Amino acid sequence: MSWPTRDTFPAGGAARGLLLVSPEGGPVVPLDAADRAAALELASATLGAAGLGQNDRVAVALNNDGELTGALLAEAAAGVAQAAASVGPRGRLRLHTALENMRATTLITTPTGAMDFLARLHLEFLLDPLDLELRHILLVGEVPSPNTYRQLAAEFEASVRELYADPYFGVPIAQRDPAAETTFTPVRDGMLALSPLDKDVPLDAPYGDGLAELVITPSWHSSLADATLRTGQVVRLAGGEEGVPAPAHTVGEHVLVRGRWLSIPKVAAALTRIDGVGHWDLRISREGTLDAAALHVTFNRDTLVKNPMWKSRIAQALYALTPVSLEVVVEERVSEERRPGTVTDLRGHHLGRDRSQPS
Repeated sequence: MSWPTRDTFPAGGAARGLLLVSPEGGPVVPLDAADRAAALELASATLGAAGLGQNDRVAVALNNDGELTGALLAEAAAGVAQAAASVGPRGRLRLHTALENMRATTLITTPTGAMDFLARLHLEFLLDPLDLELRHILLVGEVPSPNTYRQLAAEFEASVRELYADPYFGVPIAQRDPAAETTFTPVRDGMLALSPLDKDVPLDAPYGDGLAELVITPSWHSSLADATLRTGQVVRLAGGEEGVPAPAHTVGEHVLVRGRWLSIPKVAAALTRIDGVGHWDLRISREGTLDAAALHVTFNRDTLVKNPMWKSRIAQALYALTPVSLEVVVEERVSEERRPGTVTDLRGHHLGRDRSQPS
């Protein structure tokens, strides 16, 4: 049997107990009482290895839509630190208020979330980041922009570490100091490995150069302990590494936007039901601190180009599909030829939908 990916993960119709469901409706992964206890133990151990201590007070600014990542991390942090709360990815000023009121020493968020928070402190709120007195910033869930870690460490005068969270369960299973370490330190052996993009075999260290995909084996889970799951996250190997580097790319039928996995086939399926769409191109960029995604649509009839109802239909179809904000841009030119949709990642992150032919 092929190693599952996000789009081939088995349906969760027979799963029981607490279910983690991605915002787009799948994959669905079970987390019964014993699994939940094991997940919290793993997460607590990883947070402790990342420097979290009993005198820390933790604010988790991550999403909690179905996958419950933020809530799980907050509960795990509460087992290590003095206090913890899941405040969600709220507006930046509200996040600042929450950090102040709970006297937080630690912020757990995405790399772009932290950079956007920093930018708004300076430019909009005219507040000094040092006044927050954060000791730790733990980043998870995205490919960061260059110099992110260095800038955050300098501006907040805090320890900045990267967590690697299993993208199916949201459980952090490894961590690293990006200022000193190029590879992750897993909290347990055997859970995190590398594989060729087009073959279901593990790579043995020391690795050669080139591209490799991160794969996980959730040995702590009651029903998936023997499974090997492809993450869609890709590393670039320089040759000679013994450990697992941080992901620099994604590959496959899902693209990572603002820390969320967006299904390309579901976008395509939604647009096939709308008459007049000749071609579409999903363009993802990161010109400032946050990712931006725009769907550029080419119609096959002139009468649709200026039709606000058709543009609204597309926007509503996308809104029903994902919580990721997708701008709809209607191209002025018309094309009668119907062509498959494309993805243009201006960040340079996504290598394409076909693992056997990464760009």
